[in-house]
Amino acid sequence: MKNKLFHNWILKLTSLFLAATIWILIIQIEDPTDSKSFGNITVNLTNTELLDAENKVYEVLEDTDTVKVTVRAPRSVVTEIRSSDIIAEADMSKLTDINTIAITYYIQNADDESVEITGNHDVVKLSVEDKASKYVSLRYNIVGEVEDGYILGNITLDQNMLEISGPKSAVETVSAAKVDINVEGASSSLSANMEIKLYDKDGNVITQENIDKQTDYAKVSVEVLATKEVPIEIDYEGEPANGYMTTGVVEASPSTVKIAGSSSALSNVSSISIPAEAVDITDAEENVVQTVDISDYITGNVKLADSDFDGEVEVTVYIEPVVDRSLMIAASNISFTNIPEGFEAILIDDTEEYELQVKGLGDMVNSLQESEIKGVIDISEWMEEQDISALSQGSYYMSAGITLDEDIVIAEDVVVHVQIRAAED
Repeated sequence: MKNKLFHNWILKLTSLFLAATIWILIIQIEDPTDSKSFGNITVNLTNTELLDAENKVYEVLEDTDTVKVTVRAPRSVVTEIRSSDIIAEADMSKLTDINTIAITYYIQNADDESVEITGNHDVVKLSVEDKASKYVSLRYNIVGEVEDGYILGNITLDQNMLEISGPKSAVETVSAAKVDINVEGASSSLSANMEIKLYDKDGNVITQENIDKQTDYAKVSVEVLATKEVPIEIDYEGEPANGYMTTGVVEASPSTVKIAGSSSALSNVSSISIPAEAVDITDAEENVVQTVDISDYITGNVKLADSDFDGEVEVTVYIEPVVDRSLMIAASNISFTNIPEGFEAILIDDTEEYELQVKGLGDMVNSLQESEIKGVIDISEWMEEQDISALSQGSYYMSAGITLDEDIVIAEDVVVHVQIRAAED
């Protein structure tokens, strides 16, 4: 029996091997091994809370959390596999000293023994740092220009500080946070949520995604105001010293100012008036120069439009000494008016000229021409002053009315001797 079992044993083993090989070949022919590649497979990082507990943060380097996977398996298996079936994981608890984590692969709903999975790389590379946070000031940056005739008023943000957090090295590069406010062509007030951007100390935008902001947007309110140019009007109180008078010229520097407000508010303002109590010229013997803050006199929901103008206006009241002058008025330049019917009036003085004493500002007094000065005696007015109801013949002394500029003072009236007589036919 034993001899029969081992008889031709080499031939028997050869037959067994050939049978197995033929069986494998049959299987391969019926369901051959195939391969298929899948790109952009995201590696799931697990147990990331372990770093949070140590107050650390991480950043994936070189896009190593994305892999290209090749699957080898029987064709019947490969054809059924979708990218969503492929799972790639890296366990943070297995982080190495050089900050790498091995990637493990498996396929959902597949027999792992019949499937071989390989990736184009085997580890996720990380940068691990201490976590840091800080507050930075939140400001705004104006972009563009409002429409002509308008200016920006108050600009407000719903917060002035922003908390950021992330890797310490990244957080330390942040110097400020800003929102860009585009006001190009604006003619009315604006309100909107604006994206917050981070900036380094050199004013460059920081685009690192590993910095977390407390909020990504800030609510911004921008007041846009209409403008208007108006003159400054000046009043003053007091009188100059004896022997001096004002020239009538009062100047303000600047003489006009630009104000801003709503269109309806501006329509009610035609000038900015400096009241008399703000400028006192009492007993002045020279020009009075005072600085007045007109901000105190701007009312009606308007304000100064120029942010560089502090509201201080230099006011000058011009004052000069009084000049005395004696003029000679020709008798022929004195005439009569409103003579009652039946009478006539003539001068009976023996003089051909009458002296006129005047005083006033030098330029005005010195410009007077004696030949152009006229005197008029109103007989009816004189009768009223003398309480005379009926004129009678006789000689009378009367004041000649002389009209000069209101700023020239006549020191004494010109009194002439007049003969009233019956009119000749």
